[in-house]
Amino acid sequence: MRAMRHVMFIGSALALAACGGNELEGQDPAGLGQTQAPLRMAPPGQGIPEQYIVVMKKGASLQATLASASIAPMHTYGIINGFSAALNRAQLDAVRSDPAVAFVEQDQVVHADVTQRGATWGLDRIDQRALPLSTTYTYGQPAFGVNAYIIDTGVTPNHPDFGGRAASVFNSTGDGNANDCNGHGTHVAGTIGGNTWGVAKGVYLYGVKVLGCNGSGSYAGVIAGVDWVRTNGTKPAVANMSLGGGFSQAVNDAVNNLANSGIFVAVAAGNSGADACGYSPASAAAATTAAASESNDARAYYSNYGPCIDVYAPGSGITSTWLNGGTNTISGTSMASPHIAGVAALYKGNFGDDSSAAIDQWIKSNATPNAITGNPAGTPNLLLYKGAL
Repeated sequence: MRAMRHVMFIGSALALAACGGNELEGQDPAGLGQTQAPLRMAPPGQGIPEQYIVVMKKGASLQATLASASIAPMHTYGIINGFSAALNRAQLDAVRSDPAVAFVEQDQVVHADVTQRGATWGLDRIDQRALPLSTTYTYGQPAFGVNAYIIDTGVTPNHPDFGGRAASVFNSTGDGNANDCNGHGTHVAGTIGGNTWGVAKGVYLYGVKVLGCNGSGSYAGVIAGVDWVRTNGTKPAVANMSLGGGFSQAVNDAVNNLANSGIFVAVAAGNSGADACGYSPASAAAATTAAASESNDARAYYSNYGPCIDVYAPGSGITSTWLNGGTNTISGTSMASPHIAGVAALYKGNFGDDSSAAIDQWIKSNATPNAITGNPAGTPNLLLYKGAL
């Protein structure tokens, strides 16, 4: 979380591919003195053809815009006052010419990219200041009564390591199955709150499915999941987004609004070895953005970096829950982010439901400074530490 940011899910995990995109500022193609709303195109090869996210101006009626252009929306969003829809060229021009529209973005794709590695060590690392590892994990009140929303591929509710504390509550993928059929979301949930692999072992785990069985989805579906959590989430609560891709103002706005509503949001920095400020939701100012570290306290080679990072957390070779009651060991900033979400849940369980900004500041103030080797210039050198929680 930062006061300002420049304009990936990321486990070794899920990444909404590419960075950047082409933005067409307001134009007046008919020469009528009317300026169109900006259109932000997806990076080459990453856009979903004729599918868009439309963000309205504050206080504007999206229903009037839908009716005026005969649009059937895929999703409508309260969290950003907007909608997603398939639009032909005439509808797109009509939407951009509507004075109630703030901007339009082409929708983008998310996909999975998982790497197999060794065995887990992350819990051991976040409860001590320095190496070597002690081979133990010490914790107090395990966040009973705190709710964790995993905005991902869903969760496996009946996994034995969840102890009956998990449920599937939302699905924007259209596949008719709200449970995890990929594994990534179940892995993330296990790191947040599994009995064996979890940071906060008493937290309730809720799967918000926005990515399908092949680990892919769209920004439109991701925003729908964030919108659902904002409307239906029960506090005290945290959310984790181990996903991302090219910069999206619409995604960042949704995530910022969720965090500012009192639901703490941890997000993955991305696995492109690039500046995280060029990715969303890694660049969302109100979220807490996780870079990934290795077991020897080196920066993971794949981890994004830069001023949009808030804190490092264990990300390489993390073992957690998987499909069919099993486990898997994978790597990425997707694995770092849920360590932070788990610590935020512990904070809420111990200290109460403070604001996202207060918890973000506590995490950074309590982190171990200058522990990470190979840390690029301009990147905060802070390693997650849960203290006495």
